[in-house]
Amino acid sequence: MKTTRTIFQQGNHKWVAIVRDPKRPGYLVDTNEYLVTHGGEGMLLDPGGSEIFPAVFSALSAEFDPSALTAIFASHQDPDICSSLALWLEFNPGLRCYVSWLWESFIPHFGGNAQTFVALPDAGQEIPLAGLPLQAVPAHYLHSSGNFNLYDKTAKILFSGDIGAALLPPGEDRLYVEDFASHIGHAEGFHRRWMGSNEAKRRWCERVSRLEIEQLCPQHGAIYRGADVQRFINWFDELPVGIVND
Repeated sequence: MKTTRTIFQQGNHKWVAIVRDPKRPGYLVDTNEYLVTHGGEGMLLDPGGSEIFPAVFSALSAEFDPSALTAIFASHQDPDICSSLALWLEFNPGLRCYVSWLWESFIPHFGGNAQTFVALPDAGQEIPLAGLPLQAVPAHYLHSSGNFNLYDKTAKILFSGDIGAALLPPGEDRLYVEDFASHIGHAEGFHRRWMGSNEAKRRWCERVSRLEIEQLCPQHGAIYRGADVQRFINWFDELPVGIVND
């Protein structure tokens, strides 16, 4: 069963984390979904796989009227990111899905048509939500060749997708990182294998270090906040990636 936690609220501007499910089948990777609302509209970030659609829909509905969702943001093309797309579109055919231009002819295999997708250029762009400026931040090759984060300058939140992800053992279901040194051990193997380019990693670290970030929210594992945000960026900057010791 998915649960929700509000991680930011200021007037009608709100971020909700739809967090890990301890009762999920062991063969499925656990995921976090995030809902951003402003001015009566909502955007769902990386809505998840088709198999968890009922749990995500139920949890979201407890916080927000799902008929007021106007957009989906897909950081990249993986099935745990957006294979539920057809089910969301069945509920609301007018939803728009923001995704890298690289995947606008791949993700429709999950559902949708040419009118569904808003292709993001490699440099990123602003994505308005009821007048709230959100920014698609390039994160290419980390791990997908067409990959984006989403930054909310007002809330000082960076949705980082698979960057920062940790594959936590059973029982480790805290919302926030509480002991960075212990937590990062659950992230290291994932980042070494799945992040494809040291140069892309270096560029990302430089880019996001210029942003004011109070919470870094990955798609798997716990949220980094406060000083742990820069600790993660520094750690990632120094980590060799894209190499397999075969």
